[in-house]
Amino acid sequence: MIGGARIQLNGWQRTAVALGSAVGALLDPRRADLIAALGETTGQPAFERVLERMKRSPEGRAILTARPRVISTEVGHAWDLPSNTFGAAYARFMGSRNFSPDDRPPVRFMETEELAYVAMRARQVHDFWHTLFALPTNLIGESALKVIEFEQMLLPMCLMSVVGGSARFSDRQRRLFYQHYFPWALKAGVKCTDLMCVYYERHFHEDLEDVRQKWGIIPAPPPKPDGF
Repeated sequence: MIGGARIQLNGWQRTAVALGSAVGALLDPRRADLIAALGETTGQPAFERVLERMKRSPEGRAILTARPRVISTEVGHAWDLPSNTFGAAYARFMGSRNFSPDDRPPVRFMETEELAYVAMRARQVHDFWHTLFALPTNLIGESALKVIEFEQMLLPMCLMSVVGGSARFSDRQRRLFYQHYFPWALKAGVKCTDLMCVYYERHFHEDLEDVRQKWGIIPAPPPKPDGF
């Protein structure tokens, strides 16, 4: 999933892939492969910083050592956990949308195996973050989560996704995002712990509200009855 799919790029090739992926993702935001390629070709410095933070964190080092993968064979037990647990909440999130943890595209353009794993980990914990922050998977919810991801990892792709996503909003969606979700996301992304240094799979059995409190997670508040 990681090493066998990697492609080494020189500078101009990386730029070409980044530009092509950016244009393609703007034209069709559902192309997860293009969004992934954009994140990899523009995000190596950010992933290097994340890697160094993980190495300084006991739980982050445990992740780098064990290299857990968020795939169905590894997280399937979440479906059997008590309903109040983080793992069960994640299972409900995935099941209600007919999502599979196996659907994430492979990492192709990172220079080292270690960076490739960090990039894959960032990609695979995305649905954990949806669960923890209680964000929907519509365009507004994804854009709000990209704000948090940018604050956590400083990935240029996240900022570009917010700009591109908001360009597709209707006037009402734009007001809802910038008046309700955007201010919340700015606060939530700063207040929470370093989310890339959390070994989520070891906390599946814990109460959802307990882990939210432990990690400083502020769930997204529902919009007011009038929408704002």
